[in-house]
Amino acid sequence: MAPVWEQRFHPLRREWVIVAAHRQDRPWLGATSDHQAIALPQFDPQCTFCPTNTRVSGARNPDYEQVYVFDNDRPCTGPDAPRDLAPPPGIYQNAPASGVSRVVCFSPRHDLTLARMTATGVEAVLRCWQQQYRELGAREDLAHVLIFENQGAAVGVSNPHPHGQIYATNFVFKTIENEVVACREHLLSHGVPLWEQIVATEVQDGRRMLVQNGTACAFIPYFARYAYETYIGPLRAVASIADLLDDERRDLALVLHEVLLRFDNLWRMPFPYVMALHNAPTDFGDHKGFGFHIEIHPPLRKPGLLKYLAGPEIGGGSFLADTAPEDKAAELRAVPAVHYGVNA
Repeated sequence: MAPVWEQRFHPLRREWVIVAAHRQDRPWLGATSDHQAIALPQFDPQCTFCPTNTRVSGARNPDYEQVYVFDNDRPCTGPDAPRDLAPPPGIYQNAPASGVSRVVCFSPRHDLTLARMTATGVEAVLRCWQQQYRELGAREDLAHVLIFENQGAAVGVSNPHPHGQIYATNFVFKTIENEVVACREHLLSHGVPLWEQIVATEVQDGRRMLVQNGTACAFIPYFARYAYETYIGPLRAVASIADLLDDERRDLALVLHEVLLRFDNLWRMPFPYVMALHNAPTDFGDHKGFGFHIEIHPPLRKPGLLKYLAGPEIGGGSFLADTAPEDKAAELRAVPAVHYGVNA
């Protein structure tokens, strides 16, 4: 591949991404990651998330049959965060980090990832996310509800039981804070939500589109930082997943399900990723123009090869993309839309 150096502006993060796709095939003598598929049982008696098993807190899970939510036994923030913190030295600042941390088990089955679930099962998860966002977002002591899933050992998951997490906090996470500003300023300047213009541009261009149906779509954005980085969302701009109508939620579940099974089909393995729902803050502010969407960041750029963050990203603060979004989208479109393990 001939060298191509290009900067592409990321309008939601308001930063530049350096695209140098010819680096994907550079000689690699460093570490590789072995992520071979391991057959999992439908029920694991040692799993702290499986039905009827005991968790680390000593609580016992019910014999649940669908989506199951419980307060995290090892939360990152909690309602009892100390208020009497010692003042920091000099110019530094500190504050209590309070909130609610929850775990969302997608299914009672230990082996059933979102990609292997039915679209109806995926929609049940989305319905749960809507309920959790509404419940936690109504609390005056919370400003933000971050819903996410870490999938696979490559991103540090210690329990393979399909699950996600919710961090509802008294502060807004920085990425969402940046998006709020970007969306607000774009709406003021252009009179159109930024998310709708991104979707319209991707639909018109077509090269990076993965899936589209009546009200939802998925694409690898023009400004993607990771190989196979994918955005999924409604065609219209809404502030949060809670604002989706029933048909929009069903369409979004269909699109999300197809994207995840295409990931698995690409290399015939459970594809690792970090998935985060980008919802508007719940601080009772005016977030008109914010565009709810789901972002999926897979860490692998090739089978066994992680995307390492190094000098440009950590030291320089600018992301260097080793792949072209148009090429990665074509790869995903070329694989079947039926999961490779459906008859396994």
